[in-house]
Parts: sequence; structure tokens; C-alpha cells
Amino acid sequence: MNRMGRYVVSTIAWHVLLALLVLFGLFVFFDLIGELRDVGKGSYQFGHALVYVLLSSPARAYELLPVSLLIGGIFALSSLADSSQITVMRAAGVSILRICRWLLAAGLLFGGLTFAIGEYIAPLSNDAATRYQVAAKESVLFGRFRSGVWLKNNQEIINVSAMQSDLSLQALRIYVHDNQHKLLKIIDAQGGRYQGNGMWQLEDVTQTRFLADSVSVTRAGSMPWATQVDPKMLAVLMIKPKDMSVQALQQYVEHLKDNKQSTTRYELALWAKIFYPFACLAMMLIALPFALSQRRSGNVGMKIFLGILLGVSFNFVNQMMSHIGELYQLPPLLAAALPTLGLSMLAIYFLWRQEKG
Repeated sequence: MNRMGRYVVSTIAWHVLLALLVLFGLFVFFDLIGELRDVGKGSYQFGHALVYVLLSSPARAYELLPVSLLIGGIFALSSLADSSQITVMRAAGVSILRICRWLLAAGLLFGGLTFAIGEYIAPLSNDAATRYQVAAKESVLFGRFRSGVWLKNNQEIINVSAMQSDLSLQALRIYVHDNQHKLLKIIDAQGGRYQGNGMWQLEDVTQTRFLADSVSVTRAGSMPWATQVDPKMLAVLMIKPKDMSVQALQQYVEHLKDNKQSTTRYELALWAKIFYPFACLAMMLIALPFALSQRRSGNVGMKIFLGILLGVSFNFVNQMMSHIGELYQLPPLLAAALPTLGLSMLAIYFLWRQEKG
């Protein structure tokens, strides 16, 4: 990339970061206001709410990055067009295609940043935020559900009533059946703590075995339990699929497939996470015709507003497609790709129309 290209990319990057900072501050402020309703309940204070919101903020940045890219791109390119810099570039022989390559380079840069935040930073910070909030409220992760959570693993059906912030379990019941789904035994435990390498240590255990002509009940103070279920898998059940990493989604989808359970919801989230960074490329391309159109007509503010509205609409449609895909049983890959593909086609059409005009 030559000096002119680096200048355009750096100008866009500066405006994008500025737009992200403004939107990020605004949404974090609203998140804090929403969290204030729990302040004063038990030991949960304003300081706890502030820390929770700050720990959750990387996920908010992940959601806002593509929209910030569109807004920042429109303002950056509008400023270049308003000062006739783009006109000078075109007169010097720079084609629209070349400008698009510069914009795609900026889109790749922020797309990589979006993927890094969504894959590595946001899931860890969300997990830390949830644990911090649970510890601050002195509550449990599953306590609000009357029946706890249910999980199937091979020949075991597991019910967990509660999980503490340290990921230890409370009041769990394990139903063990054979290949013909005949109930063999029920294991009740008052608690359980993960030991690593697929091993749990159950406490205050009662085993009920169903024999051919009788029922046997035994009790033990503790008992080891070997299973593929680990705290991370249980933690999946307390967070939304869209907040999980691609790796975690892949692992959980494989687990559901192995146990012959529906994977649609998590496959939709998986493909949506994969395609989301590519939206940055479409946002960059669609920013160019919105910015250049001011050279030939007035009402620039309206055009910028329409560009911003388009970015917000994309976020809404992107989130809505996961529900539509699950409701109408659409192929997860198609449902997740449609918003980004639609936006890309719209960007190409606007660029073609701009160049033709």
C-alpha cells in the first residue's frame, strides 16, 4: 500500500475509533443505569454494579464495532470528499476500485479486531462479570430456575439445582440408563466439586439401584464421578450462545450431536460469530457511496443519517435472523450469512450506481 492508501486508511481508523468511543461510552452509561435497579438488594452496591458493567464492556464493544466502522467511514470519507481530496485522487488516476481496496484493507483491520474481541476477550470478560455479580449478590447461578438445569451426556441425564460462583455444584441428581433407555440407578448428591481430568467429587451421596426384583439404596459421604461434563460445559447453560466463543460453540455443538440433541440454536450462533467480522468489509464498502453522493446533491446530513440507520438496521436484522432461522428451521449457514451477504450486495449496487452516474 502506498502513502496515499495509508493516509486514507489512517483517516478512516481515526474517525472509526472516535465513533466507537462515543457509542461505547453512551451504551455503557445506559448499561449502568439498567444495572442500578439491583443496587441496594442485599449486599449489591453501586461499586459492584460499576465493576460488573466494566467487565461486560468488551462484549458491548464487539457489538458496536461494525456500526462504528460505518459511521466513522462515512464521516472520514465525507471529510475527504468535502475538502476535494478524493476529487484530487481521482484526477491523479486513482480509480474507485483502488479506493475500494484501501477500504477493504481498513475493513480487514477492524474485522480482525472484531474477531479477536469476540473470540478471546469478550467471552472471558463476560464469564468474569457473571461470577463477580453472583459473588457480589451472594446468590447462585442456577438458583432462579425452579427445576435447575438439565444436561444429557451419553447414558446419563443430569439435573443440577444450583451452581456457586466457584463453579461447585449443589443438589444434583443423575439418572443412569442403559442402551434401551431402561433406568438403572439414580444418584443424588448434595454437592459436587470438579477435580480435573473429567472427575468430580460428589458429597453426601445416595444411590438408588433398580434391580430385576428389588430396589437397593446405599449412602456414602463422598464418591468420585467420571463424566465428560465439566464446569465449562455447565457454564454454557448460563450464558447466551451469542456471547460464547467460536471454539466453545463448536465443542458444545459436537456434544449435542453426540447425544442426538438439537443443535440449531448453537449452530446459528456459531455461523453468526464467523460471519460477523466480515460485516466490517461490507460496512466499509457501503460507506463510500454514502460519502461521495454529497458532491452531486445537498442534504448531506440526511445521507449520513441514512447510512447510520442502515448500520443499526443491519445489527437488528442480524440478531433477528437467529430467531427466524430457528423458528423456520433454515440452514444455519444460510440464516447467518444472509444479513452480511445482503449488505454486501447493497454496497456493490450503490458503488455501481455511483460509478455509472
